[in-house]
Amino acid sequence: MHTIDCVVAGAGVVGLAVARALALSGREVVVIEKADAIGTVTSSRNSEVIHAGLYYAPGSLKARLCVEGRRLLYAYCAEHDIGHRRAGKLIVASEPGQADALRAIEANAKRCGVDDLELLTRGEAERLEPALTCASALLSPSTGIIDSHALMLSLRGDAEAAGTSFALLTSVAGAAIEADAIRIDTRDANGETFALEAGAFVNAAGLDAQAVASRIDGFPGGLIPRQWLARGNYFAHPGRSPFSRLIYPVPVEGGLGVHLTLDLAGNARFGPDVEWIDGVDYTVDPGRSAVFYEAIRRYWPDLADEALQPAYAGIRPKLSGPGQASADFMIQGPADHGAGQIVNLFGIESPGLTASLAIADHVVELLYRPESGRRSGVSA
Repeated sequence: MHTIDCVVAGAGVVGLAVARALALSGREVVVIEKADAIGTVTSSRNSEVIHAGLYYAPGSLKARLCVEGRRLLYAYCAEHDIGHRRAGKLIVASEPGQADALRAIEANAKRCGVDDLELLTRGEAERLEPALTCASALLSPSTGIIDSHALMLSLRGDAEAAGTSFALLTSVAGAAIEADAIRIDTRDANGETFALEAGAFVNAAGLDAQAVASRIDGFPGGLIPRQWLARGNYFAHPGRSPFSRLIYPVPVEGGLGVHLTLDLAGNARFGPDVEWIDGVDYTVDPGRSAVFYEAIRRYWPDLADEALQPAYAGIRPKLSGPGQASADFMIQGPADHGAGQIVNLFGIESPGLTASLAIADHVVELLYRPESGRRSGVSA
């Protein structure tokens, strides 16, 4: 049986960032990914937004890791020539009665360490974005967009340069906690099995994180949280966007509302909405466009009929369901579960992309600098 320092399950953006951080800290790392390529699931089905960190509960993992992750991500993109743009975004109040909600977002953001927001009058906002209609707005200049695929390729390249190995088309069939290690049984696409003995195991399997944790013999099942699935549908708009910034409405239950995001070519896409589902299904129902038209026209009334086309969908691995308060990330380290050198990453939805580099540093702390890492703890 081959013995290594660390095994990471999952090669999405967070798993890649974790593998890179572990390898750069001098550990021998193997990444196990059941798909045939990196980043093909949640990491490739999002808005590609670099979030500022406005909405999360102050002191939460989401708030702290988003703000720190944003700082790290902008620096990483500049250093590694990753396509990105600090585009900025406007959170818009469609009616005067929503102005208090904007002020509440600004106050919350300040408590999270985001102090560059600016409240705008209707005239100020519409001068910035002539196609916009609103009652008032909140400007976030540090929100941006990124080429997420280029980011993941770069993270993989860094990890491999530091000695990381990747096993694609390979899944975690089971695992067992031993005296000084974790035995991990893998299965490839041909059904062949192979066992690894690792000093540490990081479960960054995204939508499959709960399933992977349940396969670890000796791990307390009562500490594995329930998962809810929320599909976010996206619709595309042909041609260049009439907006130069991202446009977000005041948030709604379960998400941030149907917002306008941009790609690096200046094209617009709208979404995601929130659609609670029972199983993984990426089908976009064209009929949902009616709700999109209604929501978008509150801030862009000139949106033409028949202008939206179904694009793609992503699925959020949420730890809270319909009608429940939004849950934080749950990052379980050895001090939280007492079951060996294992870190479980549960509920890594938005802002997981933005926070990925900060999450990676946090995982290294939990495994190898427990006194430092323990300050962050587990949040749910």
